[in-house]
Amino acid sequence: MTPSGKAEHSFFDQVYQLVQQVPKGRVTTYGAIAKALGSGLSARMVGWAMNGSHSGVNPVPAHRVVNRNGQLTGKIHFGSATEMQELLENEGIAVENDTVINFRELFWDPANEL
Repeated sequence: MTPSGKAEHSFFDQVYQLVQQVPKGRVTTYGAIAKALGSGLSARMVGWAMNGSHSGVNPVPAHRVVNRNGQLTGKIHFGSATEMQELLENEGIAVENDTVINFRELFWDPANEL
């Protein structure tokens, strides 16, 4: 990464472009996005990108990105404590105890889907 942050910005843009492709009613993980972008060890960077995705010009469906166990670990970065869950439920995804029900069946793997 350059001191100006250009590499980080480019990576974030790639993350946003990929997350915009996650279909409604499906979820993916920070790690799956990182792996699809060729940075398998950068799941945390994907999380940081999602934290800042609310300020972008193009809407990024960050609510569709969960941790490897289907848990809504990013929910603290939404407008309210329940907004992430509400957005998922509006797309037909059941959530219980901050975890996506039927996570394995709803998992969208960009490495296989694109």
